[in-house]
Amino acid sequence: MILVTGGTGLVGSHLLVHLARKNDIIRAIFRTVETLEKTKQVFSYYSDSSEDLFSKIDWVQADITDVPSMIPAFEGVKQVYHCAALISFDPSDYIEMRKVNIHGTAIIVNLSIDAGVEKLCFVSSIAAIGEDSKKEFTTEENEWVGNEKNNGYAITKYGAEMEVWRASQEGVDVVVVNPGVILGSGFWESGSGKLFSQIDKGFQYYTDGVTGFIGVKDVVKSMIQLMESDIKSERFILVSENRTFKEILFSIADSFDTKRPSKLVKSWQANLFWRWEWLMSKTTSRKVRMSKYSAKSLNSKSYYSSKKIQQELEIDFEKINKVIKKVCKNYLI
Repeated sequence: MILVTGGTGLVGSHLLVHLARKNDIIRAIFRTVETLEKTKQVFSYYSDSSEDLFSKIDWVQADITDVPSMIPAFEGVKQVYHCAALISFDPSDYIEMRKVNIHGTAIIVNLSIDAGVEKLCFVSSIAAIGEDSKKEFTTEENEWVGNEKNNGYAITKYGAEMEVWRASQEGVDVVVVNPGVILGSGFWESGSGKLFSQIDKGFQYYTDGVTGFIGVKDVVKSMIQLMESDIKSERFILVSENRTFKEILFSIADSFDTKRPSKLVKSWQANLFWRWEWLMSKTTSRKVRMSKYSAKSLNSKSYYSSKKIQQELEIDFEKINKVIKKVCKNYLI
């Protein structure tokens, strides 16, 4: 049996569709009934018989930070896809991210060891890979550098990776994927989904920052192929293209046949805005819309190489403009 954590998130929901199509025996974790409805919507993007696919999954209500609720989920499990995570760049969420991303992963690792799980695939992030200013492209060989430049999300994903590598020392085969910004259909009001909903609502701002992007289907395809291979104790960057945020937002606008964002947000403007947001968060109950770290990332230029995964699996990733067109089409359904 295959266990998927984070089955009601972007990666997890798309992964479940592909596993269900393969007729694998699948169990997935969910926390609330409301999240299940969003996952059903993702299934509908793939098939007219989405209900049949969805019904193949054994859903277990549990919390990855609560051991008693998780123990039953591991009965008979031989493979685990650990996709669950809390993603936030709000400093006020740091303690909760440590609980979910690090402590939650430690629980998954411990239960995997106890249950005799054969292989574990962990969805990490390019945020957990150190950058080297002397190299043009960041690769899997870059070492993590812990300093004040790292945001809470990056720190907790790196901490989670350390827990996963512990599993590899205790008899569980492990593979880790480090995707860039993942673009995919569904969850339009959170994560990368907000790029599409905001452009549809007439969002006017863009930056010239650069980072790696990849389609969710390529992330899922890579994970499944790695789990079905003999590869173990390896990590892989998953990036289709390194693109500017400007290019991504313009491509989304063009696919919607709507007006492109027209106002460039420069570094100094972003720095002023995050400071204003910090002040407002301290004087009101409003959560910050931009943190110090997100302001920095929107204007920084980071380039990533996916040569390792492409050579290992002989895999070609879909071009980002093509991914965007498909996602926009689903958004309008």
